[in-house]
Amino acid sequence: MENTTPARGPGPEHDAVDAITDQWAAVRPDLETLPMAVYGRIHRLSAAIREEVGKAYKQYGGMSLGEFDVLATLRRSGAPYTLSPRELTSTLMITTGGMTGRLDKLERAGLITRSPDPNDRRGLRVTLTEEARNLVDQAVAAGLVRQREAVDSALTPEEVQQLAGLLRKLLATTG
Repeated sequence: MENTTPARGPGPEHDAVDAITDQWAAVRPDLETLPMAVYGRIHRLSAAIREEVGKAYKQYGGMSLGEFDVLATLRRSGAPYTLSPRELTSTLMITTGGMTGRLDKLERAGLITRSPDPNDRRGLRVTLTEEARNLVDQAVAAGLVRQREAVDSALTPEEVQQLAGLLRKLLATTG
């Protein structure tokens, strides 16, 4: 397959991802590196936004992104803001050991409670405390401000809509 130079639109003339694809083009001109440019930028953008949003969450009780994810999942579940550890694990796609560590820390901080599942003697229910509900409401708003600032600094509202649709389409094909 013939090498295709990644599209360079408005914005930086040459970025780190361009440097990588240029290097591959030099040593393997037979490779089509445009998909690498897309995925490389998605990866770098994801890391940069996670860092920025993580800073916003840190202001609220020092919570990490992982802890926020647990609290936000409980909050999004609606009243009574209760899920099983298994439901949390499957939603957040982490291991049961990783979930147990997060739950231990959140329980020590008074942000969740764990209680027996009334429908399953072996099961537990994890419930968001009132303090945590207030905290996550503030944190999610702060995180959205950071995301909005990042998006608005580079894209028009129409471009944001277009990008959201294109990323949805791409995500649907990757499973």
